[in-house]
Amino acid sequence: MIRLYRFLKPFSVALLVSVVLIFGQTISQLYLPTLMADIVDNGIARKNVGYIVSTGEVMLLITIGGMVASVAATFLSSRAASGFGRDVRARLFARVETFSLHEFDRFGTATLITRTTNDVTQVQMVTLVILRMMVAAPIMAIGGIVMAYRQDRPLTLVLAVAIPVLVVAIVLTARAAIPLFGLMQSKLDRLNLVMREGLTGIRVIRAFNRVTYQTHRFDEANADVADNAIRANRIVAFLMPVLMLVMNLTSVAILWFGAVRINSGGMQVGSLIAFTQYAMQIMFSFLMVSMLFVMVPRAAASARRINEVLDTEPEILDPDSPTEPVRESSRYTVEFRDATFSYPGAEQPALSHISFSAGPGEVTAIIGGTGAGKSTLVKLIARFYDVDSGAVLVDGVDVRDMLQQSLRSRISYVPQQTVLFSGTIGDNLRFGDQSAEDDDLTRAAEVAQAAQFIQESPGGLDSSVAQGGNNFSGGQKQRLSIARAIVRKPEIYIFDDSFSALDFKTDARVRAGLKPVTTASTVLIVAQRVATVMDADRIVVLDEGQVAGIGTHRDLMLTCGVYREIVASQLSAEEVA
Repeated sequence: MIRLYRFLKPFSVALLVSVVLIFGQTISQLYLPTLMADIVDNGIARKNVGYIVSTGEVMLLITIGGMVASVAATFLSSRAASGFGRDVRARLFARVETFSLHEFDRFGTATLITRTTNDVTQVQMVTLVILRMMVAAPIMAIGGIVMAYRQDRPLTLVLAVAIPVLVVAIVLTARAAIPLFGLMQSKLDRLNLVMREGLTGIRVIRAFNRVTYQTHRFDEANADVADNAIRANRIVAFLMPVLMLVMNLTSVAILWFGAVRINSGGMQVGSLIAFTQYAMQIMFSFLMVSMLFVMVPRAAASARRINEVLDTEPEILDPDSPTEPVRESSRYTVEFRDATFSYPGAEQPALSHISFSAGPGEVTAIIGGTGAGKSTLVKLIARFYDVDSGAVLVDGVDVRDMLQQSLRSRISYVPQQTVLFSGTIGDNLRFGDQSAEDDDLTRAAEVAQAAQFIQESPGGLDSSVAQGGNNFSGGQKQRLSIARAIVRKPEIYIFDDSFSALDFKTDARVRAGLKPVTTASTVLIVAQRVATVMDADRIVVLDEGQVAGIGTHRDLMLTCGVYREIVASQLSAEEVA
């Protein structure tokens, strides 16, 4: 957890002032019992009203000063802790944004959300407690012992017995509770995962009548978190009665032996009152330490999880000396040169020795059976993954030698699973080009065959889009995604099975509308349907991660058996003819 405190550096001045104020407040609290003893022994016992008033005024000033210092210290430490949490969350989000898809798969969305929210909150809360107590508790404990010793040396033997008992109770409790608090965050990950799956998959759950099953899964995960929390808090709850018992027994012992000392003339009443207050301050400081022992283990586990994300170096990095394609125009050629790629841990490559090129002004289609590697192939162009061997080139330059931002700024990618963001239709269409005018959005919507339902929506382009675009059908979401890609006006279009939710008539209209707006661009279309790719300038047929054939529809019907099987499975003999 200490490693995370480098994020407190911008708040160094506030922390320093806060420490000084807490130090002053603690010293003032330690001085008050001595003044009280003076009032009792020198004022009340001698009936010296003037001394009582003057000393009382000093106590009032010290109390007001301590209160002001406490309020100011709390404000500064709270501000520093909140800023610390903000900066850690920002750094976490920024690091996650640099992850490749492999890092996302390794961590998982649920745990990344938990680490960015709950884990950071845990560390932030403990940081605030530490800022308040790391100065106050030691000074109060040590200062209280010194001041109590000054009041009466023999009576400090009572503290010599009580303090070790407190230390043993705190240590035993911490040893039992720390492992349970360490498990808390991982169990919260599981709970968040089950809840997220239940919410995002609610349609499938209801369609298969598995609501009871999903509820049972959630109840199990929820009960696991609750049982772990109950066990941990039960142990911690045992600590408080022990501390109170020791404190009360210590108070009784001090009063008992103090009375004996007063009776023998070895101690004054005021000193006994002050000694009792110092003993309570010492006990209170150990109580604060026990709170830290309860909170720190869970925060330490959270800090380890946060550092695990921050320490993860993304596999895909920008080159030290980036290269940009040298060209006379903005026409980009995409080339795969003997490219091979394997997912981590896979026994066989997902793609093996892929070689072909796609030029500007052409439509290159990629077709194949399920699991053939079509979507994986186009993800290599945008460098979501890096090839194991070979190369993917854009206008003759290896994509690994280009800046990721520069590469992706030239690509419009329509993913297989449509993604829309909450906001308005206009916000989503402007996602690729914030400067686009409404006329640009309308033209793109017309090409994507989305203009009609946008106009019919209340508000038109200002119509709201629910989270995930759940207030639109699958076909409408795909058409909005296609329109978003068109608005960007890129050099490279990648459509990853982006017409699957469209009927054949709309599919044909969209592809016909795309031709005039993509004449200067390189277009790659991943598709399952033969009807979508028949008119392509080039068709790449994939089979089990390898190229089974390249050519036009007519050429492949003569030379590629895999392609003929795909065509025969989708089209009748008359349609093929």
